[in-house]
Amino acid sequence: MGCGTSVAVDTQVPSDEATKAPSPALTMKAAILIQRWYRRYIARLEMRRRYTWNIFQSIEYAGEQDQLQLSSFFTFMLDNFTQLNGHGPDLISQLLDPVVEPWLDKETYYTLVVVPEGYTGPRLSFPLSVADTSALLHAFKEHQTLHARYVLQLLHETKKLLKQMPNIIHLSTSYTKEITICGDLHGHLDDLLLIFYKNGLPSAETPYVFNGDFVDRGKQSIEVVILLFAYLLLYPDYMHLNRGNHEDHIMNLRYGFMKEVMQKYKTYGNEILQLFQDVFSLLPIATVIDGKILIVHGGISNQTDLDFLSSIDRYRVKSALRLPRYGLEQLDMRMCSRQTKRSSDGSRPNSSRSRNQRTPVLRKRPCRLSRQDSTASSSSSSSSSSASSLCTLQTPSCLSPRQCPSTPKFPCDSMNNLQVPFLDVSPSTPSHLEQEWKQIVDILWSDPKVQEGCSPNTFRGGGCYFGPDVTQSLLLRHGLKLLIRSHECKQEGYEICHGGQVITIFSASNYYEEGSNRGAYIKLGRELVPRFYQYQVSRSTRKLTLTQRVRVAEGSALRALKEKLFAHRSDLIAEFKQCDQNNTGCVSVSEWTQVMESVLKLELPWRTLRPHLARLAGGGGVEYQSCFEDMGHGTPLAQVSANLAETLFKYRTDIKIIFNIIDRDHSGLISVEEFRHTWGLFCAHLGVDVDEKAIEDLARSIDFNKDGSIDFTEFLEAFRVVHKLDNKEQQLAE
Repeated sequence: MGCGTSVAVDTQVPSDEATKAPSPALTMKAAILIQRWYRRYIARLEMRRRYTWNIFQSIEYAGEQDQLQLSSFFTFMLDNFTQLNGHGPDLISQLLDPVVEPWLDKETYYTLVVVPEGYTGPRLSFPLSVADTSALLHAFKEHQTLHARYVLQLLHETKKLLKQMPNIIHLSTSYTKEITICGDLHGHLDDLLLIFYKNGLPSAETPYVFNGDFVDRGKQSIEVVILLFAYLLLYPDYMHLNRGNHEDHIMNLRYGFMKEVMQKYKTYGNEILQLFQDVFSLLPIATVIDGKILIVHGGISNQTDLDFLSSIDRYRVKSALRLPRYGLEQLDMRMCSRQTKRSSDGSRPNSSRSRNQRTPVLRKRPCRLSRQDSTASSSSSSSSSSASSLCTLQTPSCLSPRQCPSTPKFPCDSMNNLQVPFLDVSPSTPSHLEQEWKQIVDILWSDPKVQEGCSPNTFRGGGCYFGPDVTQSLLLRHGLKLLIRSHECKQEGYEICHGGQVITIFSASNYYEEGSNRGAYIKLGRELVPRFYQYQVSRSTRKLTLTQRVRVAEGSALRALKEKLFAHRSDLIAEFKQCDQNNTGCVSVSEWTQVMESVLKLELPWRTLRPHLARLAGGGGVEYQSCFEDMGHGTPLAQVSANLAETLFKYRTDIKIIFNIIDRDHSGLISVEEFRHTWGLFCAHLGVDVDEKAIEDLARSIDFNKDGSIDFTEFLEAFRVVHKLDNKEQQLAE
């Protein structure tokens, strides 16, 4: 029918008009207009994609700064927490300096865990076989959970193996065609399975180096790390794991690994976490391929010395967020041990074992730092402007995540304590221990920058920024030609900088949002020329157009940014009113952007984002109250004052982590006294001015059944952001 109509119309058109073609000039003009429109369209999409990426990254790094502040509170709490209900100081001290359970020291402690006959998951036998790893792969694809007995035994065997390994692993391409290098996985099991599918399972023909950050953020961290450890046990010569900054039990508190373990292993969760902490601290910190390519998780600094790093006791750094503490007896024993080592052949006790012949330890200069030498080294490091933010005892003012004038509730003295919150270094700390710790922190936390030199990483809050000159200096000093690192999400899965001398590789696709980034891995052959392989795990992204993918990611990023604004509402309004002397409710666009920058400390294109965050008034000013119109609290409690409510919301994540630690039986309940005392200490540590009576009244009011316990999960639900537009859309849909 359509064709018939088309033919009838064509027969009615005069023949001269039907055959008339547009003029070449008109055709060219149309083509130019279409091309111009398309270029503008692509440019706008690229602009949106870039600021979306900036939002995600800025909020991620701000969260890491918050975690560093929280780790400082743990130390503060350790010193101030009084005995409550028979379990006081050990609540936090067990986290920071855990006491190993006696039964975990036994060689066969895992045999005490009974596997029920009804268990249908994989049953592992040690030493592991290919059949065992295949069973694990199949079970995890089917969303099965490995029994706690086998998890404990696998971790025990992994711990024994890692104790034999040096700090820096040496590999050679002479025994294999290619080596595959993968970056952060962050609990993305689908990405790991896709890598194995595309590139092959670990074997003598397909060796791997996984460069840290196996856990946290993703929902299947336990499955990812179990698979990696299983293949490490199966092929110790062809599977290699570097430590990342998230192989850290304090980081695991905020970013999900601890919670995931406790949810999946309610009975033996504490024991499993304790073993994970030991295993993470034993992971090697670097890998060198053919003496030419250095692989570390984060980066380097101007103080990085590979010879020094190869000689330290890496397992003593349980958390890079906290300097290890030693008693006098431990220090004396450790110094004696070092003297004994140095008086012998200068190698580590296990370095002569046959299994390590494939990975010889770096040739070491005997590190004979006298106390005067090390002190001088430390003082020169701390006085240098290029030392990292973790490498200075006197914190520079530029390290402060917030300036005092923009946050009047925080006294300056309190802010000084928050500048480098996890640097709990006492003046009596031996300088050689401090130097070891700093070097590991730089390896795990640092990022490259375009500018020359080495400076504190104020954006992330830990490690340093290192420039091309720092990279070149280290490579020349150690006879290397390339540095491969991870630690940063990249939109294409990888990035090359510093004139081709530094490569960043990131293997977790869809890290921030579905379609936000690709994952990638590197393959290196005997010619040592890196080849990149990209991928993206997706069930729905392929069906979306480019515009739709950008819109989805942009919407998610703006939601997160609006929540950030809402959390700092009082500080923002106070600054806006300073600019709005006549109480018009409006400020200029320039003033609006300046306030956003000074309060939130996020390096974002605020002028570009303004239309998404606030509306303009008739005179061209910004109605600053409109920034908060479409957001509100979850279920407001009548007993909570506005000041206390905002404080609770701002530190909601931190409070939840602290309460989860106090809730040792994971019942979701804590006592009223614990709530009052912990919250009081938290406010005192941050310098937040909250009335003690208000905290007392709040604690009593939320003890609904008056049994002395608080359901803190239900309580914190009242202090989450509710997007009002989402509620309206849901009501319309219903």
